[in-house]
Amino acid sequence: MVTQVTSLSRNGISDWYIQRLSSYVMAAYVVFLVGFVLATEALTFEVWSTLFDQTWMQLATLVTLLATCAHAWIGMWTVGTDYLRSRTMGAGGDRLRGLYQVVCGLLLVAYVLWGIKILWGN
Repeated sequence: MVTQVTSLSRNGISDWYIQRLSSYVMAAYVVFLVGFVLATEALTFEVWSTLFDQTWMQLATLVTLLATCAHAWIGMWTVGTDYLRSRTMGAGGDRLRGLYQVVCGLLLVAYVLWGIKILWGN
């Protein structure tokens, strides 16, 4: 039996709600960006830079980045627990799943830190 130690929450229903909420956040962000691009006559670097220099847009981008990472973690955790297990992979399945989850977690942390550097870095 797979334990929920590395799941985002300790409940499958909570993970489901987190994934749904994060998908709504991502969809709203994309709809806003598409609307902005379509409504802007001349999309220059200055216009784009001005949009992303505003604090509300930086916060919206950060929230969307965190929602994307939460969404991705739940999906990757599900794939790892469904397909990388000792019953199907032999004796090394649990170790492989652990390594897979560590690599996925480190990548997501790196993406968040990189996103923060892009949004508020010099």
